[in-house]
Amino acid sequence: MTGTAVIIPAKDEADRIGTTVAAALKLSGVDLVVVVDDGSHDRTGQVARAAGARVVRHSHNRGKAAAMESGAEVVHLLDTPGEEPRHLLFLDADLGETAHMAAPLIEPVRAGEADMTIAVFATRVKLGGHGFVVRLAREGIERATGWTPAQPLNGQRCLTRAAFEAARPLARGFGVETGLTIDLIRKGFRVLEVEVEMAHRATGTDWRAQIHRARQFRDVGRALLARKALLP
Repeated sequence: MTGTAVIIPAKDEADRIGTTVAAALKLSGVDLVVVVDDGSHDRTGQVARAAGARVVRHSHNRGKAAAMESGAEVVHLLDTPGEEPRHLLFLDADLGETAHMAAPLIEPVRAGEADMTIAVFATRVKLGGHGFVVRLAREGIERATGWTPAQPLNGQRCLTRAAFEAARPLARGFGVETGLTIDLIRKGFRVLEVEVEMAHRATGTDWRAQIHRARQFRDVGRALLARKALLP
């Protein structure tokens, strides 16, 4: 049976990454957890390594898409030559103990029923924003593919190696999930949303959170524009 590698992009997540890694290592069929320390200023990398992860570090922050690609490259190097490459399960660094609830994302990919699964959180945390970025991504994906996702920006995803490679190069920054979904559906890959009992830290309402959302909006817009999926 094809194994699964977990890839966790992380920046300044020393307070949660250890718990997230430990929970991910409990998943059935997972024999490798790779944490990409994307230019952290804290002990993210050290904590992740102590918890059992392989760690690769970017000397400066390169963004989520670059971290995902770096993690996938590490997995490729550690795959056994001549054997089926591992499936890739991407998880957020702040999931904590709920990371061990990702099994339903792996199962359809392992069974050959989907090429990519996307998490739908059964328990929704209260968000500080107003849904502008989610709506932009959802409507753009629908316009581009005819499919309407429930949680288009959810970063918890399991993919076959073939699907991941078909989507490269990934859309930059926070546009990666939107671009990934559109590109794979357009290329005929099977994408499935799966409800899971997972949760991450909600984005706040302070000025840092507002800047974060502005960057999300910019990057999602760029991903849609590159795929001719913005409103006319």
